[in-house]
Amino acid sequence: MDNQQKELIKLAHAKMPFGKYEGHYLIELPEYYLVWFKTKGFPKGKLGEQLQTVYELKLNGLEPLLRNIRAQFPKPLT
Repeated sequence: MDNQQKELIKLAHAKMPFGKYEGHYLIELPEYYLVWFKTKGFPKGKLGEQLQTVYELKLNGLEPLLRNIRAQFPKPLT
């Protein structure tokens, strides 16, 4: 398994660590919330990168990709 695949699996299991949607999978965040981050600026670091990727996936209608990955790999990689 290459690094890109591992990152997608981690992203499929990533959850929002704070705020109104704390504990929700990033891919399940409402689109308006991600658009807000896009206009205000994504957080720095790993979370910001993940939120930006989720934004792009949703923008292109690819949410099922991460849901399918989570179904195939029910446990997050460590």
